[in-house]
Amino acid sequence: MTSTVHRTCPLCEAVCGLTLTLDESGHVTSVRGDKDDPFSKGFICPKGASLGRLDEDPDRLRRPLIREGDLWREVGWEEAFAAVKAGLDRVADRRSTAIYLGNPNAHSMAGALYGAPLIRALGTRNVYSASTADQMPKHVASGLMFGHPLAIPVPDLDRTDYLLMLGANPLESNGSLCTAPDFPGRLKALRGRGGRLVVVDPRRTRTAALADEHVFVRPGTDAYLLFGIVHTLFAEDLVTLAHQVNGLAEVREAAKHFPPEAVSGRTGVPAEVIVRLARELAAARTAAVYARIGTCTAEFGTLAQWLVDVLNVLTGNLDRPGGAMFPKPATEFGARRRPYQVGRWKSRVRGLPESNGELPVATLADEIETPGEGQVTFLITVAGNPVLSAPHGARLDAAFGRLDFMVSVDPYLNETTKHADVILPPPRMLQSGHYDFTLLGFAVRNYARYSPPLLPLDGQPSEAQILARLAMIASGLEGDLDEFVIGEMLRKAIETPGSGVEGRDVAELRAELEGETGGERRLDLMLKLGPYGEWAGKGDLSLRKLLDNPHGLDLGPLEPRLGEVVKTASGLIELAPPQIVEDVERLRGKLEEDPPEIVLIGRRHLRSNNSWLHNVGPLVGGSNTCTLQINPADVTRLGLDGEAVVRSAKGQLTVPLEPTDTIMPGVVSLPHGWGHAGSSQSVAAEHAGVSVNTLTDESTIDVLSGNAVFNGVPVTISPTGVIIAQ
Repeated sequence: MTSTVHRTCPLCEAVCGLTLTLDESGHVTSVRGDKDDPFSKGFICPKGASLGRLDEDPDRLRRPLIREGDLWREVGWEEAFAAVKAGLDRVADRRSTAIYLGNPNAHSMAGALYGAPLIRALGTRNVYSASTADQMPKHVASGLMFGHPLAIPVPDLDRTDYLLMLGANPLESNGSLCTAPDFPGRLKALRGRGGRLVVVDPRRTRTAALADEHVFVRPGTDAYLLFGIVHTLFAEDLVTLAHQVNGLAEVREAAKHFPPEAVSGRTGVPAEVIVRLARELAAARTAAVYARIGTCTAEFGTLAQWLVDVLNVLTGNLDRPGGAMFPKPATEFGARRRPYQVGRWKSRVRGLPESNGELPVATLADEIETPGEGQVTFLITVAGNPVLSAPHGARLDAAFGRLDFMVSVDPYLNETTKHADVILPPPRMLQSGHYDFTLLGFAVRNYARYSPPLLPLDGQPSEAQILARLAMIASGLEGDLDEFVIGEMLRKAIETPGSGVEGRDVAELRAELEGETGGERRLDLMLKLGPYGEWAGKGDLSLRKLLDNPHGLDLGPLEPRLGEVVKTASGLIELAPPQIVEDVERLRGKLEEDPPEIVLIGRRHLRSNNSWLHNVGPLVGGSNTCTLQINPADVTRLGLDGEAVVRSAKGQLTVPLEPTDTIMPGVVSLPHGWGHAGSSQSVAAEHAGVSVNTLTDESTIDVLSGNAVFNGVPVTISPTGVIIAQ
């Protein structure tokens, strides 16, 4: 006996539909792309095809663990929660608590719904996440320009005629802050209809190899290149504005200092290429500029992300079909009441500013190590492995050992959770409901799909119940967290003009909600209040409709909606926010600096996603290896053979070499998320690799966002056995 079920893949940002075959015991016997999904249309990648192996990984924890010295003891759930409460009760000042949220929270329905209540219950400003090791510059740039950190325009891939892509490799990553199943197919279709794809990257990635043109650029210099394009648009009178903006004169003045001839030497991009790119963008019938992690995790990450949308504005391509557009997610409700701000508070030790309610993960070790009022002594991590993902991970590894108490919500005993006093494992993915609250806000086509749990919990609490219980322990309250949140949302809705439920009774609305769990009822509420919802009077979308359409629903192409999106104090696009203009001076001051001889960058693999897929046998090996990519000219020049020692200001590694002419001379690349030596994860331990964050520097950040710098890290390379004087 077998059954066929349908599921959204939760392993990356592409939200592909999957068709799974399960035997009578719940074992996944096959995974295929869901051909009836209107968004992904049957596309599947190696990660999705391995979902069953990951879900059934024998190394996953099934019961809570309590650490006793160097040993672990399996316990029941009530004993585990009691231990958490006892640990938190010993904290005299909540300013000494902290929380870290890892990347998988963006792929989890529970993470999206219960992370914020847990933070509020802890009552701390020590909030850290993978965002400040990834995309925070985009949130800050969008917040300052458009008034909301989630107002992130995405390229209208299916209709654009010209796409300029920087620091992104969607043929490996499947896309990021641009939710697009079958990204490779969409790029091929762009070219097939006569469009043009230009990729700017220090490596000739698989995406660059597909493009019409690949432009090598020195790591960390994207802001200079983009400013050179902006300069050309003004100098050649190629600016086309489709929207009223503030700050046009200020941008013109700032761009005067970055002519193509001046930035060429810094970027390694010939001046004539910079000029041609500007002309091509301006001449294209429709065009979009898109940049991702390679540009975010750099010293001027926020400036680069700002300039991306400055170019989309100056070429008249913002908020138009074929340009850069704002999705309309099905669960969107309510407007931001106050304009976006950064730096509402600062970190205790280094005085780094808050962004989006978070402090930079680059300063977490400072807060744990430095004595004084507010020193972090109690930490919760949720689905994160910052020892491998944060800068200077070795220091963070040591810092976690100094905590008084640590709680980890995680399915694995790994490099981070080994420091926890209590580990609370969530159930298997197929035992959990799934809706992509976060990722559908960046989709290149409006779409919605819900995947209910496929397997029973068998007495284990759901991930939502685990996080809700932690929130109730932290708050000292009793009761049903979901019912409290639903009540608050309903009260807000009936007071909001245009919600469709103004003046109605809370109890009456609550009775109309469907769902087997609190999370499902909250989803039903958000769908009904959303822009396609039955309560809003603009459609009939609800949880019931998604359950009746298990392959998902196409909600139509992206449409112009700038007036709904912009929430700045002026009501206009702020093209030159003061904080950004101020940081331009720092960029200008480094224009004439000589670049380091060799710099380090990261690398994505199609069969990997940070550190959390390295324990799946079918995904290990092949091209998914931890090697140092290096140009053959550098191998010869430095006298290298086989492997080499890579040194930075923070540490050193011995790494096998992978000579390739796909990477620029003077640039080397290590993949992210490795370093599993001694791990209890059996497959990962056999293919341990090394952690690139042994080399990265927590003291170097993007000033505006606090984001960690992983690209453009100065390093030296030497043969093994050679002693270098320090």
